Amino acid sequence: MKTNQHTTSHLLEVNLYIQQAIFIFIIGLCLFSIISPPIALLLGVIMVNIFGNPFVEFNNKGITYLLQFSVVGLGFGMNASSALSAGKEGFVLTIFSIFSTLILGTFLGKWLRTDKKTSHLISCGTAICGGSAIAAISPIIKSNENQTSIALGVIFILNSIALFVFPFIGHQLDLSQKDFGLWCAIAIHDTSSVVGAANKYGAEALQIATTVKLARALWIIPISLLTAVIFNKQSKTTGTKIKIPYFIGLFIVAMLFNTYVPATGIIAPHIVGIAKIGLTITLFLIGATLNINTLKSVGVKPLLQGVLLWVFIACLGLASVLYFH
Repeated sequence: MKTNQHTTSHLLEVNLYIQQAIFIFIIGLCLFSIISPPIALLLGVIMVNIFGNPFVEFNNKGITYLLQFSVVGLGFGMNASSALSAGKEGFVLTIFSIFSTLILGTFLGKWLRTDKKTSHLISCGTAICGGSAIAAISPIIKSNENQTSIALGVIFILNSIALFVFPFIGHQLDLSQKDFGLWCAIAIHDTSSVVGAANKYGAEALQIATTVKLARALWIIPISLLTAVIFNKQSKTTGTKIKIPYFIGLFIVAMLFNTYVPATGIIAPHIVGIAKIGLTITLFLIGATLNINTLKSVGVKPLLQGVLLWVFIACLGLASVLYFH
């Protein structure tokens, strides 16, 4: 009997070592930028559903801190002057699309009876800049790991699809470089996916898409403040002050440093590169939380909300560039 127990214990220990080795190996692939963010998410999902997650406690803390670090790091890739002056042509469309998406997301969330915090995260991610927006908003509304994970999962899955779908549609509709650049900056969630899709289309599309998306990303700040007010009404009545997460301020500081401190230009590209690696690792960790039980408990409602919002903003953006530009 003791022999059998010893054998079972030994097998479990060996299995744990194998799980840890696979987990660390995939993180190594992320560190060396061998895999893309969508692939990292997929590998995380495969990992947790086939082998399990050997670092559950690390996983939870890693998602929180890596997301915040990455948001601040990406600030070193933004120029305040360029961001304020860029995308003038898409300014009105940007404002209208952001607030109409947030409003529609609120109604869709109530109609589908999606969890309120998950619904808001998906809406913000769709309206502004994907994972970066969710990273900024999630601590403000105090979303839990599952709520944040599902929202990020929905956004990044749609991002990976956009990389292939948008250039195809653009060529089928014979969109100009200018129109395609504006469209994908409005309709694709993450900056990385915007750049990827626009780069496939052409140099002019890439330039326009990058500048418009850069200006759009700045809306993280006012939307974060607005979210803090909306989700903390109860705190205000009890006399508790609304707390804005420190990394939003650090994000602004990073952008100002990159703009007005010339010496920052030496290290800024490296910081941005590390931040992108951090987002890739975060996505793997997020995928490693999406086991079958979690997905079953959430259902298809968040994904349906994400798809409907994405279709809305894509159609709105396309109609605008076709008929008003």
